[in-house]
Amino acid sequence: MSHLKETVARAFEKEFGEAPSTIVRAPGRVNLIGEHTDYNDGYALPMAIDRAIWLALRPRTDRTVKIRSLDFNVWGQFGLDELERDKGWLEYPKGIAWALQDEGYKLNGWEGVMTSDIPRGSGLSSSAALELATAKAFQTVSGFDWDNTKMALVGQRCENDWVGANTGVMDQLISAAGRKGYALKIDFRSLETEPYALPKGTAVVVMDTATRHSHTDSGYNERREQCEAAATFFEVEKLR
Repeated sequence: MSHLKETVARAFEKEFGEAPSTIVRAPGRVNLIGEHTDYNDGYALPMAIDRAIWLALRPRTDRTVKIRSLDFNVWGQFGLDELERDKGWLEYPKGIAWALQDEGYKLNGWEGVMTSDIPRGSGLSSSAALELATAKAFQTVSGFDWDNTKMALVGQRCENDWVGANTGVMDQLISAAGRKGYALKIDFRSLETEPYALPKGTAVVVMDTATRHSHTDSGYNERREQCEAAATFFEVEKLR
């Protein structure tokens, strides 16, 4: 058992006096090739990594979501019938709730404890992992069918329309569909995915350059606007 899985299980039991009904996980990612290609309808080859967000939870009988972040040592709470935008880490779970309900999913409330070993602001998609872990939490307590591509698109809607970062869908897709030992070829026009086995003996080294960023203030939105302007100039729908 992962030490983080044990951590959230113990923290949940300490907080609520019983074991969690379920524990969900969503990984971060690195990208081997294909930067800024997702919103240009191109291709990319990302892979999931061994850093992830873990969330231990149980269902509630009302339509409230309560989450304790062990990393921030703080509680977050919101009602599914009274979603309002704010700032901070809770906007990602809140945005997932909004996007799922806007897509017609019937959601139930839950409460849980969360932790992560994905460094924030490091370019390893901690935000997408939080979105997909939240979606998995809602799926387990609400009983709807899980579809990797649909849930990735829900995560993208959260990022674009709730949080305000005009990202593509690569980060969410690899967090939803990544497999150990494989990279994932993604065609962003069709959203078809194909696992690619990594050559035997491959080691992927992720280095911390101490550079931090967030999609909302890193120039990401500006780069996307530039790509869209270039597509307009060349009279094509996308730069694929």
